[in-house]
Amino acid sequence: MSTPQPPMPQTAAPNWQAAPGPSYPTYNSPIPVVRTHLGHALASEWTKIRSVRSTMWTLGVFVVLVVGIGMATAALVSANSTEEGLADQNPLSFGVFGLLLGSMCIITLGVLTTASEYGTGMIRTTMTACPTRGRVLAAKAIVFFVVALVVTLASVVLVALADVAMLEGAREPSGQEWLKGTLGISLYIALLGLLSLVVGSIIRHSAGAITVMIGVVLAPLVIAMFMFSASLQDLQQALIEYSIPNQLSVFYAQSLSESGPSGWDPLWIMLGVTAAAFAGAYALLEKRDV
Repeated sequence: MSTPQPPMPQTAAPNWQAAPGPSYPTYNSPIPVVRTHLGHALASEWTKIRSVRSTMWTLGVFVVLVVGIGMATAALVSANSTEEGLADQNPLSFGVFGLLLGSMCIITLGVLTTASEYGTGMIRTTMTACPTRGRVLAAKAIVFFVVALVVTLASVVLVALADVAMLEGAREPSGQEWLKGTLGISLYIALLGLLSLVVGSIIRHSAGAITVMIGVVLAPLVIAMFMFSASLQDLQQALIEYSIPNQLSVFYAQSLSESGPSGWDPLWIMLGVTAAAFAGAYALLEKRDV
């Protein structure tokens, strides 16, 4: 039988007390500590949008559609029309066909700018790096809007110059027509893409948001085509007047209806709708979990 050992004496826990002052008084971190601002968020979003392949694909297809269809339409009209038939024609107006199809590319890119991050989970990293959610949404909107505006304006100006050169019998566009047919419609397309970006932030699903935006562009005009009842005539007229294809044609003074938006009205309508949607997206972004 073993003899029990006496218990070990208990020692009092040392009363550690840190010396006053920093632990490493001579150490300076090589990493500068700066207060983050919107410029950092803009730089981050610019890096994202130019480094993903979807940007090059969507913008590349957009340029091909706008330039190709716009010039092909003008060439076809020039080959099959007389000078008398072109006398009252605005040569800039033939660019609207390519823009209508090309707008689908801008819509797709706008949705992917926000919704794709929710699909991949990258949004968690983004919000960790920049906890101010409103700043993230604003940076995405600014970067996308500038990219969409520059690419659209360059494409539209190229088509306008080519169409004017090919349609020699058409009248010379006025300064107001040049401004609306280039800068005005480019701002409208960029705002349409910005609306798509906001819808992508609200829905958080790429396919769903793209489907919604395509419906916004095409559904009113398609629905109006099947309204044969006389009681629905006023509704049919409103759907035609305020459809996006008709608003695009207004920039070339070729509205599908005699009433409705005219001049710069489509731009202000799109600006108001986009601003309202942006406010809703901001409110949801602050309340939702990432």
